[in-house]
Amino acid sequence: MAEIKYEVVEHIGVLSESAKGWKKELNLISWNGNAPKYDIREWAPNREKMGKGVTLSEEEFETLKGFLNQL
Repeated sequence: MAEIKYEVVEHIGVLSESAKGWKKELNLISWNGNAPKYDIREWAPNREKMGKGVTLSEEEFETLKGFLNQL
């Protein structure tokens, strides 16, 4: 399996934390050297492992914010 490279460009915030120390975070991440995207996923302590997540482009993130503002 190919190695996935990532760089956390901006840590925006922690949404929750499990009893085992995993944190669900919102970050701006560059995956494999590409333009950064908004990313929501769980991270193990010290970010040594990650769970499955969802990435959003700037446009998708703005659309999501619009939906949330309507609630």
